[in-house]
Amino acid sequence: MLNFYIKTYGCQMNERDSDSAAAILEENGYHAVDSEEDADIVILNTCSVRDQAERKAIGKLWIIKSLKEKRPHMIFGIMGCMAQSRGEELLQTIPHLDFAIGTDQIHQLPEVIRAILEGERKIDRDERSGPDTPGIDVHRLDESGRHFSAFVSIMRGCNRYCSYCIVPYVRGPERSRDPQGIVDEVRSLAERGVCEVMLLGQNVAAYGLDGSVPPPPEDCSPFADLLARLQEIEGIRRIRFTSPHPAFFNRRLIHAIAELPKVCKNVHLPLQSGSDRILKLMNRPYTAEKYRDIVGNLKSLIPDITFSTDVIVGFPTETEEDFQMTRDLMNEVGFDNSYIFKYSPRKGTVSARMEDDVPQEEKERRNQILLKDLEDRLAVRNESLVGKTFEILLDGPSKRNPNRWSGRTDGFKLAVFEPKTALKPGDFIQVRIIRSTSMTLYGEQVIEA
Repeated sequence: MLNFYIKTYGCQMNERDSDSAAAILEENGYHAVDSEEDADIVILNTCSVRDQAERKAIGKLWIIKSLKEKRPHMIFGIMGCMAQSRGEELLQTIPHLDFAIGTDQIHQLPEVIRAILEGERKIDRDERSGPDTPGIDVHRLDESGRHFSAFVSIMRGCNRYCSYCIVPYVRGPERSRDPQGIVDEVRSLAERGVCEVMLLGQNVAAYGLDGSVPPPPEDCSPFADLLARLQEIEGIRRIRFTSPHPAFFNRRLIHAIAELPKVCKNVHLPLQSGSDRILKLMNRPYTAEKYRDIVGNLKSLIPDITFSTDVIVGFPTETEEDFQMTRDLMNEVGFDNSYIFKYSPRKGTVSARMEDDVPQEEKERRNQILLKDLEDRLAVRNESLVGKTFEILLDGPSKRNPNRWSGRTDGFKLAVFEPKTALKPGDFIQVRIIRSTSMTLYGEQVIEA
């Protein structure tokens, strides 16, 4: 039996793909291990969204070359976005790299490994496939007890072509899976003990609208229809999703989020910029005012809803005034989490042809301002939750203190407490908040009579 190890870089889509790859390999007789030192096959699941992620993966490939020198039988491969966009180049320039598997060819892993074991090398598989590519619904529920939550890919690719983003070029166009296949997958997960699913796609809100140009009609949202079907599956108690595009948040979807009890009242809604001028340069087809309307409509129906977002600082030509518009809008919305990125050009994108004219130190300054705003905002927001009781889905013992347990609220707030009863990951319990910081809620378990 050969051992394999998969190291994942990048987003939740990559995490899901790594899980599928591991499940497929195990079904074909391979055994997963926890480090490259114990593996016969090492696979890096790569990311191309940011230059740093590519550099890390390439650096790792050169670091593990020493393993090949000690154990010549070892097989090294890459999969994911960088394999899709640069597979042939890397196979030519990295002598010990044996194969590259594109984003739609994960199901080919056993065949590729067999071919290498039979003497073939430098295999590149980057063909596109349909949305229901083989293996997309295969899960390897881990053995650590965290089998209560699972990622579910509902679509592949993206049609948005934001000027800074490489994803459409490496993941291909939007291709939505058959809804019945998704329902069957989630029902199967529920039967195996999963109670929470995270629906994944580069633009989940555009599910079922492949190739359409936003905005869709106000009462048309195949994604909302899918949420309604998943709502009916027994055993599933929480439904989350990421990442949607604001242009697809119409009346139908907003009401579905508000009215379906199992859909968590926490929305990740990428903003990127609060300046209409910069949004246009980014090819984001909405305005700051439209974004405000979406948030306002959700808040009017769900007063306790929480939001997270993505923001880029230092996009080409971004002025102090543009940045201030972003800062003002972020504070107005009151995001509970923000992923703030300093712009860096990605080869092959439209913005890479623009002058990267905002100095790095200025990008860093703006980044730190938004991070400090977030910290200050959350300190106040979390303090307002002290004294309230929340239903918590338990992750398990806290990493910092095993005497404490942690879990998440419906609004994705992290809560930590000392258990009073026997518990297990995946349990739902009531926790009353007794103190807070900007990052964490601290509480006490409520014993129900």
